[in-house]
Amino acid sequence: MKFHKLASYSCICLLSITSVFAQISSKQAASGIKTALEKGLTTSINSLSAKDGFLGNAAVKILMPAEAQRVEKTLRSVGLGSLCDQFISSMNRAAESAVKEAAPVFVGALSQMTIQDAHAILLSGQQDAATTFFKTSTSNALTEKFSPIINAALGKNNVSEYWSQLTTAYNKIPLANAKLNTDLDAYVTQKAIDGLFIKIAEEELKIRSNFGGARSSKILNTVFGWADKQK
Repeated sequence: MKFHKLASYSCICLLSITSVFAQISSKQAASGIKTALEKGLTTSINSLSAKDGFLGNAAVKILMPAEAQRVEKTLRSVGLGSLCDQFISSMNRAAESAVKEAAPVFVGALSQMTIQDAHAILLSGQQDAATTFFKTSTSNALTEKFSPIINAALGKNNVSEYWSQLTTAYNKIPLANAKLNTDLDAYVTQKAIDGLFIKIAEEELKIRSNFGGARSSKILNTVFGWADKQK
């Protein structure tokens, strides 16, 4: 009798588990993850490409390169803080301009995501698993595609000019160290990409936790609702 009850209970449990997994198909899982990434990317680009998108957001604001912070400290101590502020502002304006133009770069990565990738991302305990996958699979290509955009934006926003003014002023200070040779294009490019992924990760977390009703479509509700039940 006990065996029959145990067997019956086991069958019920198995049917229940099967039912849960049957609520979502592999295609739905892939579609949900891609929709989440697309939503996060669109929101991030719109946010970061707006005026002060980088400059006004402490989480992504581009500061002086680490090796140039002694220059900034010295210049601010002798009343040249406004020059530092202009340089920092111009770097962030360049990033804001570049991010707006970078959206097409991400389309290819989304199309290459497999169903297996989507399932692994969906059921990962990592809250930024989709962003991490995206970052790992696109960083090299993004750097290559982003660099000329950043280079043009840096020129448009007079970053090199401000950098030259800043280092010239620093070199005129008695006992100052030698002029720095920071690759500004590479630095701002990487910071712009880092900032973009920080924002995408924030949006992914909102969707995973449904913060503020972030699951704004049927597919997101279906897929991530199903994932919630697997925890």
